[in-house]
Amino acid sequence: MRPTYLEINLNQLKQNIEAIRAHVAPAKVMTMVKANAYGHGLEGVAPFIEPFVDYFGVALVEEAIQLRELGLTKPILVAGGIFIEQLPLFFEHDLTLTASSFDLLTAADQLAESTRKRLKVHLKIDTGMERVGLHEYEAGEFLEKSLACSHLEVEGIYTHLANSEVAPVIARRVFAPTKQSRTLQEIASSDERHLAMTAASLQLERFQEVLRFYEKNSLPMPMRHVCNSGGILNLPEAHLDLVRPGVLFYGVYPARDIGKKIDVKPALTWKSQVAYSKITLPGRSVSYGSLWQVEGSPKRIVTIPCGYADGYFRRMTNQARVVIHGKSYSQVGRICMDQFMVDVGADDVKAGDEVTLLGGGITAEEFADWAGTNEYEVMTSISARVPRVFV
Repeated sequence: MRPTYLEINLNQLKQNIEAIRAHVAPAKVMTMVKANAYGHGLEGVAPFIEPFVDYFGVALVEEAIQLRELGLTKPILVAGGIFIEQLPLFFEHDLTLTASSFDLLTAADQLAESTRKRLKVHLKIDTGMERVGLHEYEAGEFLEKSLACSHLEVEGIYTHLANSEVAPVIARRVFAPTKQSRTLQEIASSDERHLAMTAASLQLERFQEVLRFYEKNSLPMPMRHVCNSGGILNLPEAHLDLVRPGVLFYGVYPARDIGKKIDVKPALTWKSQVAYSKITLPGRSVSYGSLWQVEGSPKRIVTIPCGYADGYFRRMTNQARVVIHGKSYSQVGRICMDQFMVDVGADDVKAGDEVTLLGGGITAEEFADWAGTNEYEVMTSISARVPRVFV
């Protein structure tokens, strides 16, 4: 086995999902396992966690098919953009469709009729993300159309929050005489300032206005879902029938200043071993470009067999740190494709000694700061050539 690997604590993932479920009860839980389970390894995470979740969510049809090939039987919602040409795969693998347009809805119904198979769909409403889905102000016709699709089972209806993880941005709302969409700027400039709300709350209000279609027409309400990780923490009134934890399931909070209301912990530790250890004299430069050199006294420089091809970002050069024998050391010199170097000073660090790159005292937040990115990119950028070990 390669000495650089990810160790995934499956029991910690189970504890995380149980903590989330307790927080949102009685809402059901759809665990997001897109992007190789946020870099944790779909093949190990999904089968283990299946007994403890109600639904799985992915972004791509290919990801959903992989789950079925792993033997999973729970419902799987494909939440990303879907092409009409991919629709036969939904029937073949018993997948749930995100119906985000009139054309997709019509094509799915026609295919269901021709194959004599019913297909479960969740209607996607765009309340402010501007990604996929029908705008809330044109949703009435869309919902009418869905009722005419007699070969489809409209199981759910949902939207996605764009600002759920940020600190509340206070705006003012009025009950406008029309049902047209309003911007935060329009709300903030209103004279009737009797109700403060956040951008996420505005999206929730728009979504709830769409749902009134079912009440007005005395129709059964589909399963409603709104909350991603930030919404789970910040918008309890939006938990509704189901929530969709992503990064929170993996033990990482979606923002630094968000209230830590659920006891979740990271499940991932990125480990390696020292591949080479030697004394480097003062004045000698380390790695490409000579961006760092030994000064003062001789230093022990050790080489770690991991680089930017593994997801250890090149832009962390001379900023990152690792942990060896419980002590923190600085990464030095330009990070290479397959290796990087660490200054351990005068300490006796030998080839074969264990090195922690992420976890074990190094948080995803610190790692993200070194790389100038966020925790999501840190986890999902760890290369497929880094083995995942499930414990």
